[in-house]
Amino acid sequence: MQDLRINEKRLWDTLMEMGEIGGTEKGGCNRLAGTDLDKQSRDLFVEWCKTAGCEISVDKIGNIFARRPGKYNDLPAVGTGSHLDTQPTGGKFDGVFGVLSGVEVLRTLHENQIETPTPMEFSVWTNEEGSRFQPAMQGSGTYVGRFDLETELNKTDVNGIRLGDELERIGYLGDAELGSRHIGAFFETHIEQGPILEDEKKMIGVVRLGQGIRWYNIEVEGRPSHSGTTPMHLRKDAMLAASLIVAEMENIANRHENGLGTVGFMQVYPNSRNTIPGNIKFSADLRNPVPEVLLEMHNELLAFCEKVASERNLQISVDPFWYFAPVEFNASDDVKAASEKLGYSHMDIYAGAGHDACYMADLVPTGMIFTPCLNGISHNEAEYSSPEECAAGANVLLHTMLEASERIYKEHQSK
Repeated sequence: MQDLRINEKRLWDTLMEMGEIGGTEKGGCNRLAGTDLDKQSRDLFVEWCKTAGCEISVDKIGNIFARRPGKYNDLPAVGTGSHLDTQPTGGKFDGVFGVLSGVEVLRTLHENQIETPTPMEFSVWTNEEGSRFQPAMQGSGTYVGRFDLETELNKTDVNGIRLGDELERIGYLGDAELGSRHIGAFFETHIEQGPILEDEKKMIGVVRLGQGIRWYNIEVEGRPSHSGTTPMHLRKDAMLAASLIVAEMENIANRHENGLGTVGFMQVYPNSRNTIPGNIKFSADLRNPVPEVLLEMHNELLAFCEKVASERNLQISVDPFWYFAPVEFNASDDVKAASEKLGYSHMDIYAGAGHDACYMADLVPTGMIFTPCLNGISHNEAEYSSPEECAAGANVLLHTMLEASERIYKEHQSK
């Protein structure tokens, strides 16, 4: 099977077909978790996998698993997958490339009538983006036991709609138990979402580490009053306090090597031109690959919020509702070996974003395969990875999974 390759055109056509579901005028995708568009994309994935001979299972948080039998079906499967939900102004590749590269691996095995030693599993994880429902990587995090199932099903969007109700409505609230898949290794392909591979002129990124992430909901409570009649020294302006915290996020990030800080969501009340804002709710996102440094950044944010609240005589509440610890991918050597076998240029890299594979690393040996994306742009309708780059990532996934299947078989034979 040394010469086995995926079908580049078929993979590209599949990506473009999926991209039409929720397609935007600027060439991206708006396909939020639990929507009718999410259902359409899931249905299409299921249809493709059934056509290639898979059995479908859906678990209690809506994760989909397509299982292709192997020669020895009592052995642990080799898994791959990612997500089909997108940002509100997302692209065609983030997440979906990881799902559809798996579909292309499945089709390649199916059309060549290849019987792998172990089963293969192809998955779609629920609400990876964390855009409509929080936190991110909700389906995989619940699957591995990081989150409580009922708590997550009861999470609501900004309109008060429950995740569990939406999954039931679209037909993807399954009954399979969480964590019940018999998986021995897991791999995820993904566009880099950054500019490093493109800048270094490398085709494949061998992901060694996953970035640590801390997410916060911050609320500033001041006092709404008339903008024309309230002197500056008598105001409790929630917007001014919030703006100081937003600016400090940048300062915190810049004080620490590899630090990142972002505020990407904000709600203003009463949101009127001539009323001093009385309540501001906004997100905060701190990242660093070193746990101790990320904790220091966390403490600096909390201390600064306390300082602003005291100095401006208003209330600031900080809810640090999600922590994702830095992760080590201990099956990275499989990805490196496949890249070298296929002759692709490659380099070690760390993942700056969270991914479903980061949670799967809790349970089984896990690896990630990065491919370049144009100008490092992601979470953007302009997101792009070329047909050649996508094919390279899928080929590496194919041979990584084949090698892992052989290894798992040999390991069990030697016991």
